[in-house]
Amino acid sequence: MPQTASAAEQAPTNRALREFLHGLPGVDEVGARERAAGLATRSVKTTAKAAALDLAVRMVDLTTLEGADTPGKVRALAAKARRPDPDDPSAPSAAAVCVYSDLVGVAVEALRGSGVGVASVATAFPSGRAPLEAKLADTRRAVADGATEIDMVIDRGAFLSGDYRKVHEEITAVKQACGGAHLKVILETGELATLDNVRRASWLAMGAGADFIKTSTGKVAPAATPPVVLVMLEAVRGHRAATGRTVGVKPAGGIRTAKDAVRNLVMVQEVAGPRWLDPALFRIGASSLLNDLLMQRSKLRTGAYAGPDYFTID
Repeated sequence: MPQTASAAEQAPTNRALREFLHGLPGVDEVGARERAAGLATRSVKTTAKAAALDLAVRMVDLTTLEGADTPGKVRALAAKARRPDPDDPSAPSAAAVCVYSDLVGVAVEALRGSGVGVASVATAFPSGRAPLEAKLADTRRAVADGATEIDMVIDRGAFLSGDYRKVHEEITAVKQACGGAHLKVILETGELATLDNVRRASWLAMGAGADFIKTSTGKVAPAATPPVVLVMLEAVRGHRAATGRTVGVKPAGGIRTAKDAVRNLVMVQEVAGPRWLDPALFRIGASSLLNDLLMQRSKLRTGAYAGPDYFTID
């Protein structure tokens, strides 16, 4: 497998990519669902729960991706990312704030000196259907304005029709346009139909240079289902074994509670391994999750739940 992966990366003709991707082991869908369900039953003891909640907060990409987004909303989100719980200075900061490319400059200014990253969706989010030149221009603008991370969407139509070379070339070109910014490649797994396609899209994105593979835009259901996340974690583990390069994973969409987040961390530990239990390699794209994580932290600290209106509404 290492030799095949290398050949596909060095000579990414459509035929070579097809041979490699369709030569990957098939996913046992029933087995994947059963394993994901089994991992979801694992309990986390109280002593470890506090650390897990803090780690989950540090992995959150606090996100606003609406047509009605304003500079004021982005500044408010940045303030929350910097200090999620103003009454508890021990609460860690979030990993990043994710916004549309035209609001990157606002987020950069609001987060200056905080250590919180600025991510921007680019490449015709959420459809991915635009000329490559437009996608590259969007990416370059976001990076020039200070984005440290770019979340791009693949052309699912090209992928599903078997035009793997087009998808590979677009990811490679966007990666080059990112310069020093990290590239997260969104697969939009809800449109890929099968777990075999999720595995193939994961390997295709990693072979083209993705720093992260991401489940979803959050605009399509289903999004970050446990079996999908499991298959993607298996893919990054296999890719590291085959190539020596470590790629991160970002589930996004549908992870709303602290229990959901902790279950994902258990899956990371058991499927990919402890190396990935780090915000540099695992992120959670969320808008409502952070409040529940903060409520659970408050419960552990004080013994009582804070009311739902205690924390700001995202």
